[in-house]
Amino acid sequence: MKNIFVGNLSFSTTEEELRQAFEAHGTVDRVSIITDRDTGRSRGFGFVEMSDDAQADKAIAALDGSEIGGRALKVNVARPKEGNGGGFSRGGARESRGGREHRSPRW
Repeated sequence: MKNIFVGNLSFSTTEEELRQAFEAHGTVDRVSIITDRDTGRSRGFGFVEMSDDAQADKAIAALDGSEIGGRALKVNVARPKEGNGGGFSRGGARESRGGREHRSPRW
């Protein structure tokens, strides 16, 4: 089974639209678009699980760079998250956002 990272999604892309795009290349077991916990709005990325590795590889090759909702998708194999023992991380994305740490003022 392959877990596939799909990035650069339009905030209006639905799980059904994503499922249809991948089903053109094989059997899709599960689709999930990640949403913000506070607002419920899409975070612009998601994951697709396909049980057949050959079909998954075909889908990755065909859909990486293709457009859904006017956005060019970034599609690759999701890597397991490091350090917490579970889950998956964004394929080629960096985990750190950089910048300064937010610190509360001392009162």
